[in-house]
Amino acid sequence: MIRVVLPAHLRILARVDGEVTVEAAQATQGAVLDALERRFPELAGTIRDHVTKQRRPFIRFFACGQDLSHDSPDAPLPGAVASGAEPFLIVGAIAGG
Repeated sequence: MIRVVLPAHLRILARVDGEVTVEAAQATQGAVLDALERRFPELAGTIRDHVTKQRRPFIRFFACGQDLSHDSPDAPLPGAVASGAEPFLIVGAIAGG
């Protein structure tokens, strides 16, 4: 099981409190996001574009103190995330001044 922490607005949309868990075929960003969208269909298109599957602007991915936002969706996640020891964080970035 992979632990996922969603930003507040996506937790409201998915009607969940706190972190969620998903079972992904592989421990990669793409597989985790696919599993998340299968479990919570209302999130489809909010984190990634429906067609291109590219990360939406102002959405960032973090794990184990590392920014994974620009990593390939097929790159393996850190071992601590794959084992469930650490969560995969989806964060809404803030812009402006």
